[in-house]
Amino acid sequence: MKGVVFTGDRKLELMDFPDPTPGPGEVVLEMRASGMCGSDLKFYRAPGGPGRTAALGLGATAGPIIAGHEPCGVVVAVGQGVAPNQAWVGMRAMQHHYRGCGVCPRCNTGWMQLCDEGVKEVYGATGHGGHARYLKCPARTLVELPEELSFETGAAISCGTGTAWGALQRLGLSGDQTIVVFGQGPVGLSATLLAAKMGARVIALDTSPERLGRAKDFGADLLINPAETNDVLGAIKEATHGLGAHASLDASSNPLARRQAVQCVRTWGKACFVGEGGEVTLDVSPDMLRRQVTLIGSWTFSTVGQAECARYIADRGVNVDALFTHRWRLDQAEEAYRLFDRQTDGKGVILPAA
Repeated sequence: MKGVVFTGDRKLELMDFPDPTPGPGEVVLEMRASGMCGSDLKFYRAPGGPGRTAALGLGATAGPIIAGHEPCGVVVAVGQGVAPNQAWVGMRAMQHHYRGCGVCPRCNTGWMQLCDEGVKEVYGATGHGGHARYLKCPARTLVELPEELSFETGAAISCGTGTAWGALQRLGLSGDQTIVVFGQGPVGLSATLLAAKMGARVIALDTSPERLGRAKDFGADLLINPAETNDVLGAIKEATHGLGAHASLDASSNPLARRQAVQCVRTWGKACFVGEGGEVTLDVSPDMLRRQVTLIGSWTFSTVGQAECARYIADRGVNVDALFTHRWRLDQAEEAYRLFDRQTDGKGVILPAA
């Protein structure tokens, strides 16, 4: 089979790999959709060489690794020891893209990325991911995809949309609240979509007019372009009767946006950081202590949270498919990532079976 490999410095290759065979406790998924996530750009842009995943805080790899950490497909092979109600041939499934030890308290509650022994594998980074025809993984990493949902929606839930869901759950957002979402890439736009569906008032920020336009279509009540506004905090306070928002979510990883995400919430407000990497500087007393602000870090979701997110989207008819502006064949991956690297368009998805 062919698989997309990031070779470093904004380059990729379509390489040959053997079709996988499941071992004990494993399954093989035939990929129907493999989402393109903003986190993929870190690996796409990183300098070449075998140590680049280690430099990004993950383990080193022994050879070429197939990219793509938003996998969704159909089970086509099941290894020994897999319970019939855990996975079966024909099962429509998302994949939780981490592998832990499988027995510690974190793994047992579906938080394999928080494994006590350290995450063993991140699919699409240190283990083969979804940008190929097939993906081999432990059966315990599968989450059933509701029949009502498309494979593209399942791919989005497998990272970007699921990450937004996890952050909104951590914030305890309710329909009578106002939330500010910094960054309208795939994760931020998912947060805007879900928060609006929950009934919350959404203030969306981005420097891209195209992405702000999409945020409006997805239910944002107020749009702010920081590149065109001298006083972002003032604009947020004016829109919230001088009080500030109840909650904020930063999906941009921008240091200034992160600081403003903390500063824009009202007394007793909550701010959540989702965007990976980088630093932020806060003046702790005025920004947090003397306003009783809660600061939350949220890293993706558990298998339980992934299933809950999918069920909510199916039951409420949330149009997650509308996130996707581009659908690509496997042999179009080079063009797909070149466009995605601009970070001005919507979300893309690779359709390996196309």
